Amino acid sequence: MNDYRLYLVTDDQQDLATLKHVVNEALQGGVTMVQVREKHGDVRAFIERAQMVKEILKGSGVPLIINDRVDVALAVDADGVHLGQDDMPVEIARQLIGANKILGLSIENEAQLAQADNLPIDYIGLSAIFATPTKTNTKKHWGIEGLQKALSTTSLPIVAIGGIHEGNIPELMATGVHGLALVSAICHAKDPKSATEYLLGLMD
Repeated sequence: MNDYRLYLVTDDQQDLATLKHVVNEALQGGVTMVQVREKHGDVRAFIERAQMVKEILKGSGVPLIINDRVDVALAVDADGVHLGQDDMPVEIARQLIGANKILGLSIENEAQLAQADNLPIDYIGLSAIFATPTKTNTKKHWGIEGLQKALSTTSLPIVAIGGIHEGNIPELMATGVHGLALVSAICHAKDPKSATEYLLGLMD
């Protein structure tokens, strides 16, 4: 099974009850990986959110990934952590989480991509593919051509992130990308379960 296929990234603006609803529904809809994101710097709240999501995913085989914070990933014994370029160096993160946890890294330009295969990571989050309202400080938009180039450059699985919606999914899947990371298409859907099923259908 390809865990990266439909990769849900939670919306840190949503309250606990909404988060619980979204993750529950997305899980029933067939989401294959869940990353909990919390950008407000409140570690206690982050741990609470992560523990709740872990409880929902328990026994499902769907990995729980923590965004940015290795300490939170360790605190809740998550399945892995996803780091940005300004977070803890991946070499140190790998030492802390051990060999069996999943470690992802956001790659934002060609220079970073060229280094990726030498790093102790399991997958790349290629960011951002298209312009997106959830990430305003993006340095680069890879586009379809950039994604194709990245896929031919690295041997690591690539999860495409940024500006992904139903209109561009078939085109993205045609590149052979390993997974798509989505926030609003699932988190802001009226019916997250149906939205997840629909998105997976577009990926076939």
